[in-house]
Amino acid sequence: MNRDDIDLVFRAEAGAPPVRWRIASGLTDYAEAVAFMEHEAAAIADGEADELVWLVEHPPVYTAGTSATDDGLIDAARFPVHRTGRGGEYTYHGPGQRVAYVMLDLKRRRQDVRAFVSALEALIIQTLGAMNVTGERREDRVGVWVRRPERPALADGSMAEDKIAALGVRLRRWVSFHGLALNVAPDLEHFSGIVPCGISQYGVTSLEDLGILVGMPEVDVILRRSFEEIFGPTADDAMRPAAE
Repeated sequence: MNRDDIDLVFRAEAGAPPVRWRIASGLTDYAEAVAFMEHEAAAIADGEADELVWLVEHPPVYTAGTSATDDGLIDAARFPVHRTGRGGEYTYHGPGQRVAYVMLDLKRRRQDVRAFVSALEALIIQTLGAMNVTGERREDRVGVWVRRPERPALADGSMAEDKIAALGVRLRRWVSFHGLALNVAPDLEHFSGIVPCGISQYGVTSLEDLGILVGMPEVDVILRRSFEEIFGPTADDAMRPAAE
């Protein structure tokens, strides 16, 4: 079954509390974010905390997923490099990119990792569609892509296309963490220090690059609305230290 054919409604069981929705101000250190996610995911798995979506921006950083190989890192001295437990290869995070860390308990939803990844792709595609951008998934590549008909065709004659959003998740005790990164207005040249997600034949784009000049707060509103249509209700949640 293709991912386009999967039922992408991923709501929690009846009576489940809303997903906490939290937006970090400023730039969030990547290592601190990973530590916080792991803490929250453990609390969710133990039934001590409700599910959480956490929106952040990071200082420039390259991250290496579990499939990353040495040839995917072109310029190791350019930005800090973090090895992380999410799936996938190398990716870049930085200012102007909306990172959504999604901590959901799939035991309360569907214990289907492939469907979960497809639902996250659908979240991005729906968010982009609200801004008149057509995002598409590819069966042989995780992430969300946009066609670039104004550019020269690829060597095999197919239409050029660029990646606008990356996904990388990890599950522990059926609770997800890590998530997705949507390029709103990052410095796209920063991606040149890696082979993004191990794919060299395609480019990287952003909303700004596509001529969509939109602020992060507006993106967040659309992202939240799209999330609720697929995953169910959310509730505002204030930041609290991971040590609590």
